[in-house]
Amino acid sequence: MKPDIIGVYKRFMEDYPQFMDEHSHFIGNDVVHLPTFHLSLTPEFIQKVYTEPELNYCRQFAEPLLRYASTWAAKEAVYKALKQADAAPAGWKNIEITRYKPSGQPTVVLHDTLQQVTISLTISHDGDYVWAAALVRIK
Repeated sequence: MKPDIIGVYKRFMEDYPQFMDEHSHFIGNDVVHLPTFHLSLTPEFIQKVYTEPELNYCRQFAEPLLRYASTWAAKEAVYKALKQADAAPAGWKNIEITRYKPSGQPTVVLHDTLQQVTISLTISHDGDYVWAAALVRIK
């Protein structure tokens, strides 16, 4: 099955008007294929990429693979958007995806940044795919 990209796009665009002003805007997205991602989900990768709150979120589920993949896709989408604004790479643990409840809306916490940044993030999954898109506004 393919991801519901049209549905995700519609939800993403609902937040877009709030960003249409004189600020700089950047978009990033990522698609993760779950069977392939499963092969790269090693203890070393987990330690390098995920923060403690992200690990706690993923591990609360009986089948955490989807949660690891969705969090990774979200981090990648945010990273790609931020990279357009600043060529200096952000560390993976400096981009933290948070959720206040298990199936709640994801938010982004950026550690070690002095810039005023607003990020709209959406994550979707369907079958073997996870898709995330981030819209970043830098004031």
